[in-house]
Amino acid sequence: MCYPRSDFRIGDRDVYLGEIADVPFYIGAQQFEYWRHTHLTIDVVPGRGGGFSLEAPTGYRFLTRSRLYEDQEWRDLEAAGPPPHGPR
Repeated sequence: MCYPRSDFRIGDRDVYLGEIADVPFYIGAQQFEYWRHTHLTIDVVPGRGGGFSLEAPTGYRFLTRSRLYEDQEWRDLEAAGPPPHGPR
């Protein structure tokens, strides 16, 4: 789900993954634990999105592609330490 910035309350356990078009992108702590070994790519494609998600009425939807990190990528991430949590 994608929410307008002002409509989503970020909790202390939410994990900051980066920014998309200058907007912070977070994932819930439980989801992060499941996906932590995975490189995620968020894309926009034609089609109908989720009924309550921000993109639903636009004629486009978000598509997440994933792959496991390669060994060196994983070592680099481990060396960098845990990602930030909570509001930024």
